[in-house]
Amino acid sequence: MKLTTVQMAEFVASGVLCLEGVVPDAMNAAFLSRVQTPVGDEPLGLDAVYRRLFDAEVLPTLSPGVDFFEGFKGIEPLQSIFSLAAVQGAIHSLVGLKPRFDHHFLHLSLGENPLSPKVRSRAAQHTHQDSTIDPRRAFDIQLFYFPQTVTATMGGTRYVPGSHLRVVSESAIARYQNVKGQQHVVCPAGSIYLFHMGIWHGAGLNRSETNRYLYKVRLAPSQPQVRLWDTKDLDCSGDNQRPIFWIDPKRSDPVAEAMMRLEPWYEGDTGRLELINRLKLWRYLTGSQDVDIDYWLTRVENDW
Repeated sequence: MKLTTVQMAEFVASGVLCLEGVVPDAMNAAFLSRVQTPVGDEPLGLDAVYRRLFDAEVLPTLSPGVDFFEGFKGIEPLQSIFSLAAVQGAIHSLVGLKPRFDHHFLHLSLGENPLSPKVRSRAAQHTHQDSTIDPRRAFDIQLFYFPQTVTATMGGTRYVPGSHLRVVSESAIARYQNVKGQQHVVCPAGSIYLFHMGIWHGAGLNRSETNRYLYKVRLAPSQPQVRLWDTKDLDCSGDNQRPIFWIDPKRSDPVAEAMMRLEPWYEGDTGRLELINRLKLWRYLTGSQDVDIDYWLTRVENDW
């Protein structure tokens, strides 16, 4: 169940791929039981809750750089979750057959406790990038697993589609707390979001009475990320570009349409640079230095 070319193009353009409700209920319940039991029901501050989670060793201790799939062998229910066909296929398509484990973390957003509202520290997280200034064309992915239903009041992860190729210093964007076109995760239990490492994001404020759990793991490729997906529908012929402006209404090109879709926050001038950056990433992924859409790269490379 590898990704299609259209799905890859959508990921290149937006920096996110969503697998809604892909994890079965039994696996979600097993994961929640593992992490909820040490927390208990008594009102505690966030620091105290995390001390309990660390003491209970709810997550395995893995060193950076180990083989991701090997590292989780025998660790349930995570091994079973990562072995699901749709999840494994997406990982293989983005970072290869043997991705390297970078780190993982259990993010907990505490809900309101009407019996002791002042005990728990609760706040929204600032907008940030999870990587420092990183000029590589290659990229890591971050897998976000939501084991429970996330409602609008639970403060699901806030992210800005299409921001992943706008390289910044991690927290330099913290003052941009709300960006036009940003999305908030609202999803059924067992949903997995795969983000490009550069996506702008932050946790929302949990206004519900339910603790919200998010398990995150970062994966790095151990091979060139070239044509790792199902390429049956890939066309890299550079001499068959669609006409510009006067587009044939009878001609459908879902890859071009996905790659050239503008985000609401794009400015009229610098937004064009985002399109060029997408195409540069697309050339890396396809392994073709001739591929182009709407002549964006060919035009600026025409230097005799």
